[in-house]
Amino acid sequence: MASRVEALVRNFLRTDGESLSLVPGEKIFILRGGSKVTVGREILSEESFRAVAREVAPGQSVSALFGAEYRTLYSPDPSSDPVEVIFGLYEGRESLSIVRRPAGSPAAAPGAPGPALVEPARVEGGEPEPESAGHPSLEVPALPAAIRPRPVRPAETPARAIDEVLFKVVERDASDLHLSSGHRPIFRIYGDLFEQMELPRLAADEVERLIDQVLPERNRAEFRERNDTDFAYEIGGLARFRVNVFRDHRGPGAVFRQIPMEVRTAAQLGLPPAVVRLAELTKGLVLVTGPTGSGKSTTLAALVDLVNRSRREHIITIEDPIEFLHENLLGLVNQREIGSHTAGFRSALRAALREDPDVVLVGELRDLETVHIALETAETGHLVFGTLHTTTAASSVDRIVDQFPADRQQQIRVMLADTLRGIVAQTLCRRIGGGRVAALEILLANNAVQNLIREAKTFQLSSVIQTSKAQGMTLLNDSLLALVKQELVEPAEAFLKAVDKPGLVSLFRRNGILLAV
Repeated sequence: MASRVEALVRNFLRTDGESLSLVPGEKIFILRGGSKVTVGREILSEESFRAVAREVAPGQSVSALFGAEYRTLYSPDPSSDPVEVIFGLYEGRESLSIVRRPAGSPAAAPGAPGPALVEPARVEGGEPEPESAGHPSLEVPALPAAIRPRPVRPAETPARAIDEVLFKVVERDASDLHLSSGHRPIFRIYGDLFEQMELPRLAADEVERLIDQVLPERNRAEFRERNDTDFAYEIGGLARFRVNVFRDHRGPGAVFRQIPMEVRTAAQLGLPPAVVRLAELTKGLVLVTGPTGSGKSTTLAALVDLVNRSRREHIITIEDPIEFLHENLLGLVNQREIGSHTAGFRSALRAALREDPDVVLVGELRDLETVHIALETAETGHLVFGTLHTTTAASSVDRIVDQFPADRQQQIRVMLADTLRGIVAQTLCRRIGGGRVAALEILLANNAVQNLIREAKTFQLSSVIQTSKAQGMTLLNDSLLALVKQELVEPAEAFLKAVDKPGLVSLFRRNGILLAV
């Protein structure tokens, strides 16, 4: 349990919260500005709670400490500032509060009163407002854990009401804002949806007015014609957003996906060396795959950034819409947006061959013709990055081949075997203490992989990955197991994100990991 409390304290010290509180039978939570912020989804068991108490007060009779509100100091390591641990009672139950202390301040005497643990906020009339049927309410203005520093509001007050909502999205480290007629705005935070109880419900005409503030004229016409449209929106100095506007049975709606203003580097993402080496290639096809919201765009942007920083080459990106913005560093980067700068992926990819490219990024390999042109581009001596919505390396190969008619599939297998250089299949898991961390499956095209693709034996690719770990390959289950063993991800979360669930359960058993699902 030592590593768990150390991780909790370290993550707490990275936030601007006043105290971290542990109560058995509840989620761990942080107090920040008088508000209660839950950490993760795990309910703290009595056994885990007592283990933490014994660690921070070794040699003490733990049960006797709670009634006396005993205080002591704890530090996760010699280089960290100590925090103060207070044993107390919360609604008649034993509780621990870990409190931030000013540097150099003396510890309080045992028996001094500890900080009050706040109750959830209440609405007028003294009763909690009922939560909506689908999503729990988020009672607090921000979430803690190892996240980026809190954003700085742009110098100029936002002129649009939607900008104020989007600032809250960035402030709370949410990945998405959902606007739906008849509902309050809903944020997706670390994978879960939370209705924002402090914001008003939005009628259909109010949602339409909010959307109308940012809808480009071209997309306005497309929305009238098709009832959905995609575009990008930026608040200078804060963030960019990928936006989809749609209409459903309640009225208009929209989803804003947050895109950081700065490209995160491969080092910041912690990409393995095998993935980093894919950016050192000069030709071939590299695929980054995964479900929606798995961080594909972030990984691809990091790989493009590596090329841009290290080689004097021409990089063309074809995106719908443009997400991360790349400055010209050693390389020259031209970014084209579907609808605004070109009619579609196929036409843009064909045009790219006449634009002297060295590297081409295709935002999505959507159809047969786009895939075929991408393979031809890679075959003629260019480095092509692309994405697919597949969950494993083997399924990515099958998805490409299966798009073609049966009489062309063998030809495509040969082209793919000759051009494919690597596949990175990824999924995001909830990190213990807050945030998310990526689990990766990595396939690199060696002779064995190429032969299996040519011979339509993709079901054997997992075995090659398993036996080629020395080359940097890894299976998704092995990546998930590593995250659990490093105590970054709970076993239940890893099980949820696994594709081969029986295989992961077997791995857990062999490594003595208990899974409660």
